Amino acid sequence: MATPEGPKLLWNPESVKDVAESIGISLADEPLRLLTQDVEYRVGQVIVEALRFMRAANRTTMTSQDVSQALKVLDVEPLYGYQSTRPLRYGEASLGPGQPLFYIDDEEVDFEKLINAPLPKIPRDMSFTGHWLAIEGVQPLIPQNPTTAENSSKDLLPKGPGANPALAALAGNDNVSFRPAVKHVISKELVLYFDKIQTAILDDSPEDEKTQLRAAALESVRADPGLHQLLPYFVSLITDRVTHSLDDLFVLKGMMDLAEALIHNPNLFLDPYASSLSAPVLTCLLGRKLGGADDGTDALHDQYRLREVAASLLGTISKKYSGTNALLRPKLTRTCLKYFLDPSKTPAVWFGAISGISAAGGYEAVRLLLLPNMKAWDNSILKPLREKGELSNVEFELVVGAIMKAVTTIASSVADLSTAVNGADMSREAAQLTELLGATIGERVAALRNHGLNRAILSVQALD
Repeated sequence: MATPEGPKLLWNPESVKDVAESIGISLADEPLRLLTQDVEYRVGQVIVEALRFMRAANRTTMTSQDVSQALKVLDVEPLYGYQSTRPLRYGEASLGPGQPLFYIDDEEVDFEKLINAPLPKIPRDMSFTGHWLAIEGVQPLIPQNPTTAENSSKDLLPKGPGANPALAALAGNDNVSFRPAVKHVISKELVLYFDKIQTAILDDSPEDEKTQLRAAALESVRADPGLHQLLPYFVSLITDRVTHSLDDLFVLKGMMDLAEALIHNPNLFLDPYASSLSAPVLTCLLGRKLGGADDGTDALHDQYRLREVAASLLGTISKKYSGTNALLRPKLTRTCLKYFLDPSKTPAVWFGAISGISAAGGYEAVRLLLLPNMKAWDNSILKPLREKGELSNVEFELVVGAIMKAVTTIASSVADLSTAVNGADMSREAAQLTELLGATIGERVAALRNHGLNRAILSVQALD
């Protein structure tokens, strides 16, 4: 109720006055009243915000953590040193009439009782595991994912601290381990077939018999019509082996051959697994280091051949499954472009990125993504690479060869492009190519003396 002096205050003005005097400020009655009103309003703000945090945590007791979170929301320095898992108990002491003093009542602990108390149980070691929550929007029926029927039955069970455990026992839910409603059953013949295929592909013996067995296994996967149930297991095998065998080119090559066999099997429906299958292919294409510690020329060529195989496979995935997955092709091309424009990558990664853009994106990706960036890329990457040692010269030629291969695909995009010079000013075209593509690539393209290809490349300037 308002008085002639102003509204009645809930906050004690004496506490505000004590704080002001502790820092050397003396307040008159009117400033003290106004300041007390503001303190009361601010404290109310903090309490309201703290109540929101308390209710969000489904609690009925406010903790110091709620107050600290409320202060952070209000952009005020939070409390420190009051984080406690149990509520604080306050005691009251009187210093005189009308002067109560509140303090935190700390529990006294008997050291003899504390020492003789039994030790707590050792906690279990922390462990992590992963599983598929959903594949292409469909939840797989594995033990970690509850089924709809089981969720509905669990909703009917009593919950909360006051629930009667006897009701669950009567319902048959007492200490029952989870069993999926639908079980993925595979015949013993298919399991044996999968093991045989895996063993044959991963056997790196150079014997003719093992080589023939490996070829027969891949041919069987490429043509057998009864492998639908093994598709997720083959995809999982490819992903797992590629992830854990980046230092073994033989295993990586075998997994790429297995992926190629699965894709070219006309009897298999691989559309739901296209994204999952493209991940290990991208790893073999853009991995920073593939193969062992051998840095010789032969090992280098083997690594680049693996990347060529991965690029071809990526192009097949992009063309074959882009109809059912509209985002697949742009996503693959964008990933390769990101690695192509990264100057911190190695020449092998640039080679894979260039091959991937050409294979997954086609000639349009080469025209719109590679050619406009080629001059800057030549100055910042190709020229420094050419000035390094002998092994870098080999990698330089391989990277330039990949660029030339990608650039020449543009000629096939227009059917009426003529390769004849027919009196065209080739020197002028060479200067324009050098201006557009840089000295390294521009000179090599001009040396082909393909007037139709030159016109197709120079048409990129009209897109600026």
